[in-house]
Amino acid sequence: MRQRIITAVIALAIFVPILVAGGVWIEIAAAVLAVIGLSEFYIMQKRIIVSPDFVISTVAVIALVFPKRYFNWLPATISQLDIFFLLTLVLLLITVFSKNRTNFDDMSVNTLATLYVGMGFHALASVRNEAGLDTLFLFLLIVWSTDTGAYLFGRKFGKHKLWPAISPNKTWEGSIGGTLLALMVALIYLQFFPQIYSVFTMMAVALVFSIFGQLGDLIESAYKRYYGVKDSGKILPGHGGILDRFDSLLVVLPMLHFFGFF
Repeated sequence: MRQRIITAVIALAIFVPILVAGGVWIEIAAAVLAVIGLSEFYIMQKRIIVSPDFVISTVAVIALVFPKRYFNWLPATISQLDIFFLLTLVLLLITVFSKNRTNFDDMSVNTLATLYVGMGFHALASVRNEAGLDTLFLFLLIVWSTDTGAYLFGRKFGKHKLWPAISPNKTWEGSIGGTLLALMVALIYLQFFPQIYSVFTMMAVALVFSIFGQLGDLIESAYKRYYGVKDSGKILPGHGGILDRFDSLLVVLPMLHFFGFF
């Protein structure tokens, strides 16, 4: 517990000023986090990070994270998704030239992992720079309070397993308790920082994204169980890896685009 607290304090001391600064700082931070997240997939698969396919995937994930203005030197018709597609073709060619030592299954995981972390961390920077700091903090609080409430309510009242095949410790009582705490926190926050929709609509949005956050947690639980690991990485002592800390946000933040927040 002591190690967890120390790591959390240090991480917040670094992360919060970057969030407040926004702009290029949050974009660079998002790109760094995305590359680390991508490397964690390699580690979970027991694959070598120092490899041509990792370098190519790294370029692809950075292309997805950075906004369009970073690529103004390219023809106007070329988008980040075009870059991503071209690099995916290069990954497929590696399967040919390596004579399947690097195979289609490996490249499929590369592609999906790149999209997953690339679009997730792209949304982190976009919400901060386009929707604003107060909107980003609202959804960070929704996710964090859901996690906290689920843990507390689950320990106190948890009896009915939520999805034991994927995450045996999660319970329905914890899930519902986490969502109720998130709604309370959101309601208080909205009194001081109104958003683009009415309070009533925002409470419905908070409910939806509290659920999305829990689904993001289950997604990570599923692939960690598949790879037989407890944590996605070890970069955050006591907390695991970057994917462990951002699992819910990698689902929640991109979905904000569909709700018109950025």
